Amino acid sequence: MEAKKRVIIKLSGEALRGDNYRVIDPLRVREIAYEIKEAYDLGNLEIGVIIGGGNIWRGQIASEMGFERSSADYMGMIATIMNALALQNALEELGIETRTMSSLNIPQVAEPYIRRKALSNLEKGRIVIFAGGTGNPYFSTDTTSALRAAEIGADFVLMAKNGVDGVYDKDPKKHKDAKIYISLTHQELLEKKLKVMDSTAAALCRDNGISIIVFDMNEHGNIRIAASGKKIGTLIY
Repeated sequence: MEAKKRVIIKLSGEALRGDNYRVIDPLRVREIAYEIKEAYDLGNLEIGVIIGGGNIWRGQIASEMGFERSSADYMGMIATIMNALALQNALEELGIETRTMSSLNIPQVAEPYIRRKALSNLEKGRIVIFAGGTGNPYFSTDTTSALRAAEIGADFVLMAKNGVDGVYDKDPKKHKDAKIYISLTHQELLEKKLKVMDSTAAALCRDNGISIIVFDMNEHGNIRIAASGKKIGTLIY
């Protein structure tokens, strides 16, 4: 029997907004949950999910507005827990056993993140949502994705972008002549200073041999395509 591959799906918190200006749009959350279910139904994957909190709170922007950075970042971590609980509920409505594990200790709403427990949940066929960031300020959810991927031995980080279909040499929204990269090495990503993820996350993936696939999550079926190993977006290896 072929061993299951293990992946981390990194989602943008902004993707939960939808088109009606709600901070969390239940319809959009259900759509994302269904997309994840399509990947889960492939049957050969163990899936961890990390979702940002930018639809509710952005710690870095808040700190620029005068908030103390550590406090602002902790508020952002709490936002990721709220998003994780919304996604957990939507996945469970689809009949998939799901566990939210938080780096911040909130036992009333989520299990504490313990690596061995996370591995046990994955091996039992549950989707695990890693919430609360790393549990420390000054680290993004991109870094959380790389860290958790390394801890659980993930093969890939599937970086599902909100409206961006890969990595470009410059901002495609500002430059019509921007060119997409089909593939890049981690080192090239760092040297070119491409704004895909922060440098800490990229270096963590490089040092632990974790490949990254960057793609647009707004196209139906793209999460399943990326999870199946088919060519999509940009591969960083």
